[in-house]
Amino acid sequence: MMKKSSKNRLTPRQQELFQGSSLFDKIARAVCRAGTLPRKELHEAWETAKRVRRRYRGGRILDLACGHGLLAHIMLILDDSSKTAIAVDKEIPLNVKKLSGSLIETWPRLKNRIIYKKVPVKEVTVHPGDIVVSVHACGRLTDIIIDKAVEKHARVAVMPCCHDLKKSSTNGLEGWMDKTLAVDTVRAVRLKSKGYRIVTQKIPTAITPKNRLLMGEYLEDEQACIKL
Repeated sequence: MMKKSSKNRLTPRQQELFQGSSLFDKIARAVCRAGTLPRKELHEAWETAKRVRRRYRGGRILDLACGHGLLAHIMLILDDSSKTAIAVDKEIPLNVKKLSGSLIETWPRLKNRIIYKKVPVKEVTVHPGDIVVSVHACGRLTDIIIDKAVEKHARVAVMPCCHDLKKSSTNGLEGWMDKTLAVDTVRAVRLKSKGYRIVTQKIPTAITPKNRLLMGEYLEDEQACIKL
């Protein structure tokens, strides 16, 4: 059996590894049939989506730096009250239709509800009711995604990676902690300072060492109290 962190592509033959009756197994089999994704990305998207959906329901989904857009699909599968999901990346893989088609075949209710947009993240329009999600947006792109969510007080969940220590602030915390942890700590504190209730979690390290998940929801009432 492959490790959860494996970058080897899942194929139709590997459906036999996911013969259980759980929702995850059903999603995994659909991903295997598509033959487009490494096992690592399946587990990253699942672990992220289930944690986000435990806290945030409804809303349009914005999957930024989406890659194949698996996270967008799972977010709708877990909560059908979200009408649409927009999967955005500056480059959309040519085989996304295979993955999306396989998932839609299993969940026909997803048809016409996943929209891919090949544009830079900076050009995306965020609405207040959205849930902005991103797994492993490299370097400063994570900060751009957080800023776009904050601008409209949208809910946000990011799992950073490839920290750019030349451009991302550690606020002097590197004397106490790993530099990449310092960068993510500064991000969390900044989100908190913008009126957000933050949640910090980790997905299993067996999937990825870059496993810190930062979630936030704007608290309008608390902000009103602070202003008073």
